[in-house]
Amino acid sequence: MANKTISSIAKDLNISRARVYQIIDMLDDNEKPSKDSNDRYVIDDSVVNAIRKYYANSNTKAKQKKTSPIDDKVLNIMRRQLDEKDRQIEKLTQLLNQQQQLNLSTNRQNEKLLDTTTNNGPSQGDNPLKNDHTDVSEPTEGNYKGVENKTPKKGLFSWLRR
Repeated sequence: MANKTISSIAKDLNISRARVYQIIDMLDDNEKPSKDSNDRYVIDDSVVNAIRKYYANSNTKAKQKKTSPIDDKVLNIMRRQLDEKDRQIEKLTQLLNQQQQLNLSTNRQNEKLLDTTTNNGPSQGDNPLKNDHTDVSEPTEGNYKGVENKTPKKGLFSWLRR
């Protein structure tokens, strides 16, 4: 049984020396180390085990206290949000199904209309009138001189185009 130092225990547990002293102060009287003639702790293996046990217990309790209430609140919020998202997805799925049914119905109606117009043959209203140029004016001697007259554009940067 080799005696250990506070520094070596702190290094093993990856904590500060001050924390080791705090743990020693919190140990039960029968677990506390004795002091030598120079007023230093004599730490044997049983004391090291007691310090490790106390440190492990205090660490798990601290983690439970810190995380469990927050985790429960966060989990409840996330569950509610997830339920809401499920309802939204269900509603959007229903709307999508309705839209697909509507598109299918519209396509069927369009196909029926196309079948009836192509089977009846061209009606008089379907024939284009000859020489009906209401959309296009053809150039004649009176309205076309072979030169285009452009009107100057007026705008914010018209002075750049000069």
